[in-house]
Amino acid sequence: MAGVRLALVIVLALLVGCAEEAPSTDPGIVVEELTVDSLAVRDELPVKVVVPGDGPLPLLVFLHGRGNDESSYVHDPLLDAVKALGERAPVIAFPDGGDDQYWHDRDSGEWGRYVVDEVIPAVERAVGTDPGKVAIGGISMGGFGAYDLARLYPDRFCAVGGHSPALWRTAGETAPGAFDDAEDFAGHDVVASAADFTEIPVWLDAGDEDPFQPGDRAFVGALEQAGADVTARTWPGGHDGEYWDRHWPDYLRFYARALERC
Repeated sequence: MAGVRLALVIVLALLVGCAEEAPSTDPGIVVEELTVDSLAVRDELPVKVVVPGDGPLPLLVFLHGRGNDESSYVHDPLLDAVKALGERAPVIAFPDGGDDQYWHDRDSGEWGRYVVDEVIPAVERAVGTDPGKVAIGGISMGGFGAYDLARLYPDRFCAVGGHSPALWRTAGETAPGAFDDAEDFAGHDVVASAADFTEIPVWLDAGDEDPFQPGDRAFVGALEQAGADVTARTWPGGHDGEYWDRHWPDYLRFYARALERC
């Protein structure tokens, strides 16, 4: 079983003198850090956890994009969106998934199992989240990973969302390093697996200038054909932080609604 060490790393009300670096938010919102000693990927990895209040709250597991880490999105735009949700806000866990591992079990480690069997239980134990109300989402590489895990573990999640998800129609389109080889891609081909998403709400959004639009449109079309409950949005913008920061309120409202209904 993965070992977990819980350390309170940010209590925003106490960060006097650090205003330039610290995100500003309601004093009731706390950001904690866990360390997961993972057997699945053979490494110790941090997990940032945004805790908006007390009680057995729902959990949103949010997977970061390529080149990002567990801290990349924990700043004012996200925290302002959490504050705006009030009592509806879930706990949000941001695990570190390496620079470019794409959140799936592969030669470098069992990154999918790490999220499902190690990160989620660690957060549940440390924070006391509701194990029956868990959603998963992610940005870019993390959007792909969220879809892949929701399809592989259909009974674990109340909803799944991809925000500018990195999706491809064929192995030949994929980014270097995203998969070990064509066989690895085929085993995690989200677009071809759209029929696996008919049991939970699915969200997909991307900017109108996003380079992954071809794969994203193919996935939305396949979801609609399969009869999935899909919400698809195309907004102005590209594949960048400015786009994502504008839409945190949209993202969190989707997850909050789905978790309330789960």
